[in-house]
Amino acid sequence: MSSSIYFVQECPTCGRGLQIRVEYLGREVVCRHCQGQLIAADPANLRYNSEESANALLRRADELLDSISHRNPQPRQCPR
Repeated sequence: MSSSIYFVQECPTCGRGLQIRVEYLGREVVCRHCQGQLIAADPANLRYNSEESANALLRRADELLDSISHRNPQPRQCPR
């Protein structure tokens, strides 16, 4: 039985550390926690532009807020 090798990459949307198999390097993956999409990349070679990262985070926050506002909440019944 072969064992997989993992590396840790931070999700750019929620900031959690994700264990990603090295087989997925260069491929798009989805964060299990927030469903944010990212490209699996060797953290030692990442060069983040802080302005781009901030803009991506704000866009994702707007998407999440929009998805919540479009839901139709069920009215709650008051107990008698």
